[in-house]
Amino acid sequence: MTGYFVAILTFVSLAVLLGFALNIQWGQAGMINFGLAGFYGVGAYTAAILSKQGVDGVSATVAAIVTTAAISALVSLATIKLREDYLAITTLAFSESVRLVLMNETWLTGGTNGIRDIPRPFVDLVGGERYELFFLAACIVLVAAVYFLLDSVIRSPFGRALRAVREDDVVAATLGKDVLALRVKAFAIGGAVIGLAGALHAFYFTYIDPGEFAGFVTVYAFMSVIVGGKGSNRGLVMGACTVMILLEGTRFLKDFVPFFTAQQAASLRLIMIGTGLILVLIFRPSGLSSEYRLSSPKTADTTS
Repeated sequence: MTGYFVAILTFVSLAVLLGFALNIQWGQAGMINFGLAGFYGVGAYTAAILSKQGVDGVSATVAAIVTTAAISALVSLATIKLREDYLAITTLAFSESVRLVLMNETWLTGGTNGIRDIPRPFVDLVGGERYELFFLAACIVLVAAVYFLLDSVIRSPFGRALRAVREDDVVAATLGKDVLALRVKAFAIGGAVIGLAGALHAFYFTYIDPGEFAGFVTVYAFMSVIVGGKGSNRGLVMGACTVMILLEGTRFLKDFVPFFTAQQAASLRLIMIGTGLILVLIFRPSGLSSEYRLSSPKTADTTS
């Protein structure tokens, strides 16, 4: 049972990283990324391919981060002269393109058979028996580091400029802000975090295939952000935990209703997940936590 909880916490860590990425792109900059699964796949396959070629895990992870950030910036540039909603269509098309490449370029990705036996970083140093706990600890440290890094970005003038662009890009441009540069930077930052999550995914499972980077990855990330509170990283952590509890906790439904068939239990599980999310949105429509807002101390009234 301990191994199960370690695995669940590892899954939560990966979900939080994906949520952080979506939160900076969509929550702060207002750029909808429906192709998050595709970028996730780019990060995972970059780390896996390099590791299989003998590159150490840390260098492969850095390469995954840089590659995914660069591709994210290029994808955001593809919509320079299009309306913002076309970015959602572009990212969705990109995700499908990545899936087709992963499935068909067997010389590089292994095709539908995927990539097996991906070397795990530091496994010889830590040992196989304690590696799961070590990996979870590393994930938690990385999640904390990304949280504080993004929190400083959100509270900086750059973060305030992103929110200005999100609210009204015309006004932001009128005030002298480079809207295009801000959007590209936001998308690249989110892409870097997705690349990190993808690399961790590849190293944890030691096997990846195109089916792991389907649309449900994007759906879970959006669920975490919406439940936690759009634009709030603190709420995102709570939202990811809530979504994971709903997804994993309902797996034990069959133990409490043994008179249900497997198909009935699966259907009831989906109903319970949907109902739980609806209740959260009804009672907490803005999410579990509100986003950061700059505030100034109230000045005392000096008039007599």
